Amino acid sequence: MREEKNYRMEASIWWIRRDLRLSDNRPLRLALEQAKRVIPLFILDPELLNSPYVGQKRVAFLFEGLRQLNADLRLRGSGLVLQQGDPLQVLHQLFKETGAQAIFAQADVSPYAKKRDERVGRDLPLNLSYGVTVHSPGQLLKPDGNPYTLFTPFKHRWKSLPFSGRPLPAPDNLPGLPALDTMEASNLPDPTSSAAFVAGEVEAQRRLAAFTDSDLLYYTQGRDRMDLDGTSGLSPYLKFGMISARQVAWAAIEAAAGARDELSRTSIETWLTELIWHDFYSVILDYYPENLKAAFRKELNRIQWSEDTASLAAWKEGRTGYPVVDAGMRQLNSMGWMHNRARMITASFLVKDLLIDWQEGQRYFMQQLIDGDPASNNGGWQWMAGTGTDAAPYFRIFNPVLQGQKFDPQGAYVRRWVTELKPVPDEYIYAPWTMPSDLQRRVGCVIGRHYPRPIVMHATARQRALDAYRRARL
Repeated sequence: MREEKNYRMEASIWWIRRDLRLSDNRPLRLALEQAKRVIPLFILDPELLNSPYVGQKRVAFLFEGLRQLNADLRLRGSGLVLQQGDPLQVLHQLFKETGAQAIFAQADVSPYAKKRDERVGRDLPLNLSYGVTVHSPGQLLKPDGNPYTLFTPFKHRWKSLPFSGRPLPAPDNLPGLPALDTMEASNLPDPTSSAAFVAGEVEAQRRLAAFTDSDLLYYTQGRDRMDLDGTSGLSPYLKFGMISARQVAWAAIEAAAGARDELSRTSIETWLTELIWHDFYSVILDYYPENLKAAFRKELNRIQWSEDTASLAAWKEGRTGYPVVDAGMRQLNSMGWMHNRARMITASFLVKDLLIDWQEGQRYFMQQLIDGDPASNNGGWQWMAGTGTDAAPYFRIFNPVLQGQKFDPQGAYVRRWVTELKPVPDEYIYAPWTMPSDLQRRVGCVIGRHYPRPIVMHATARQRALDAYRRARL
């Protein structure tokens, strides 16, 4: 009986999208297993790059990540093939030039990504594997095959699934590239990127190791404090797959196994729950793509939103007269990132205090955030607006003064981002309009001149929001 040899195709394409990494990358591993040569390809898609939902800061982070990925590939004997244009046309051309017989890529959940891949898959042999979520979205469904719309049972299902082995290491060596007409990664435009986030897999791995070694053990205590550096800062890296969600979850589970005390175990569990929320919103978007443009709770599409463009502009620019709101928005505009507690506070203020459609906030965050992810961003906004799956009750309305006092007790966060309030005493830092006039003049911060008066009064605005939601629910 003749022994059959394993068949390996001559060449395959590793089509990189949101997986700018070499470790724990299923499409790359499959491409290497099934082909003698692998062409690492990234397509600069005008449909995405020119989208009104894509801002310069996120593009800058992406381009820096591509340069880093190219350097990592070159160290292993390969390199990044960069092409620009319609993905289907680019792939057809590359098939002709290289003799490739298959494409390996990571599946995504956004409506555009799914339509793009369906179009490519009709013409070319596209092999998709999951990786945006820790577990395959198909595994995270109810027994009847429908998605969970409540987080707690979703979390139980997520935690019941076993991990499919340790995260995959990066390959030591890669096959060399054929001669191709490709754009050099070093020639990518270099718009100003955030100094707070260095792109690339090496930095993502460093952040994960540093966080799990120290701050993770106190995460429950520090995660909501806007004045402390108590979060992992991994969200931009997860957005572009510079580290896999599976590796981050694996690190949390390993840390839990070695936890020294109950506080550490609780902190690790809290952080893992945040990762599960990421997967929850990804599955929701996968099955309910209409959520990007409408409330999941259909009756709340009837809310009569305010058309106050001046208030919307004040919110975007961080001049609402509420220090914690303004600090959050100025951090966003400067860094392209915002502390999660500040995201909730600023979202609550826009939707509940200003009664402005949550979709305006969703759009602005996507334009500004380095970690702008359609699933998580939409899930967060609908949660805060009370319009989404398993959302906060509509009557949950953050008091911006109390939120600041609780989560930035000495006002350090506010003073960092709202510099005109630096001389204001602690007792007035979150309600500077209550400061006596003579004190305002003495410290050099006159409300209405150096810093704006509140554009709404919270108590009145709160009642207006409650009335609007109740009318919509009738």
